[in-house]
Amino acid sequence: MFTIVLDFLVAHQLVTILVVLALGAMLGQIKFGPLRFGAAGALFMGLVVGTLDPRLGQGLASVKALGVVLFCYTVGLSAGSTFLSDLKRQWTLMVAAIVGLVVMAGAAIGLGRLFGLSSAHIAGLYAGVLTSPAIDAAQSATQGAGDTLVGYAISYPVGVVVAMIVVSMIATRKWPAKKDNTSMAEAGLTSVSTVVDRETTIRHTPGFTADQIRMSYLLRDGEMRLARPDDDLHIGDQVLVVGNPNDVDKAVKHLGHRSRKRLTDDRNTVDFRRFLVSNPLLVGRRLGDIDVRGRTSGKVTRVRRGDLDMLANDDIILQPGDRVLVVVPANRLSDAADLFGDSEARVSQVDALSLGLGAAMGLVLGAILVALPGGLKFELGAAAGPLVMGMILGAVHRTGPLRWDLPHATNNILRQIGLMIFLACVGLASGQAFISQALTWHGLAVVIVSAVSLILGGVILLAAARWLQLSAQRATGGFAGFVGQPAILGYANTLVNDERIESAYGALFALGTVVKIVMVQVIALL
Repeated sequence: MFTIVLDFLVAHQLVTILVVLALGAMLGQIKFGPLRFGAAGALFMGLVVGTLDPRLGQGLASVKALGVVLFCYTVGLSAGSTFLSDLKRQWTLMVAAIVGLVVMAGAAIGLGRLFGLSSAHIAGLYAGVLTSPAIDAAQSATQGAGDTLVGYAISYPVGVVVAMIVVSMIATRKWPAKKDNTSMAEAGLTSVSTVVDRETTIRHTPGFTADQIRMSYLLRDGEMRLARPDDDLHIGDQVLVVGNPNDVDKAVKHLGHRSRKRLTDDRNTVDFRRFLVSNPLLVGRRLGDIDVRGRTSGKVTRVRRGDLDMLANDDIILQPGDRVLVVVPANRLSDAADLFGDSEARVSQVDALSLGLGAAMGLVLGAILVALPGGLKFELGAAAGPLVMGMILGAVHRTGPLRWDLPHATNNILRQIGLMIFLACVGLASGQAFISQALTWHGLAVVIVSAVSLILGGVILLAAARWLQLSAQRATGGFAGFVGQPAILGYANTLVNDERIESAYGALFALGTVVKIVMVQVIALL
């Protein structure tokens, strides 16, 4: 009976992958102390199932590539929208990552030689513990030596477990981060009805010209209307101030005091509602370039993207699926709905043209082979190529009629599907190599060298982030990108909602991939 089931699974690979995904989802929900493996459960169940028969891990290269392309491209799109603005904060962290990766390679070589590991073992474990597409470069540099895949298969899960433990210790921490920006997700937004106690103007209110606050409602002499940027404010006026709590408090202190009346309770003449951005003509455009006031006589005060509520400013690029909070005269709500689209059906449709074209361009970028001095070769591969292309297109947003951004929910779904497929295939393909030497002296040596070198590199990166006064959350994203493990990013996002995590992940993943590809070839030559 067992043989029949095994032969069936070998003959029907999609069934095998789906079974691994289901079992991995069950394992991913079990808590092991502070850890819950989540999507990484597919990797460990893949390793278990892969040990049953070597045929189960054969012929999965294309399916695995599809998974990693979907994951990396969608992460790139998300990270690309903030990468350029965050670059001035992150370049020092990127330098620290290069130092950490080089030190890791040196530690792996030194410890590996001490434990009697071959250059192929060391090159494979370096690529494996860092979850790197550099395994292709490592196999090429070692002429396909079997020890390379053994080192990769054993160190891969070691990297996942060690990195998850580190992330569980760092992700929710608070330490001094004067050189980092405040997380929009962490700060949140609030609105305060305020009584004006002094003659002033809206433009002179602290935070207004810096796009840190917005004002919408204005109550004067019993009449409600929309506040305008050029309005003078008189004693006795009441205005609604919107922004993060600290900025709103500063504005309220400047203007006067909090009102006992909530201006938003009066919706007879001025009303508000959230509208779904589904109009393709608005996607990829700056909010400041859209004539909201002219089209609706209103203004946008907030933009909600996934679980992140952002204060509306002119530089926000609208993406499909965003929910904009618009304050308008009560009789103009229908005009606002027409402007933004507000159609669930339209926004749920995947733009297959831009998705397929963008991912394909990423694969082409990853396939470009560059010759380096000393006989070394370099290519980004099927992971970093789509990631870099996604970051480029995520920063561009649109090219003529092509809209590169995906709705937030669609992006998350594709990302999760791609991640689980990739991890399941890696587990199935590595199961035999893992079980063959996991319990041998060489296997134990690979585990020790992998864990020690990763901890050493991680300490360098995290210590640098702390010293540079970057937030623990940016450090967490940077560490996930440094390791290069997609499951670590997913795990970090389950612990804390912070847009800085993905921004740092995207930057260090792309940079780290370049460094790793070069380093495995150097290791193989020693």
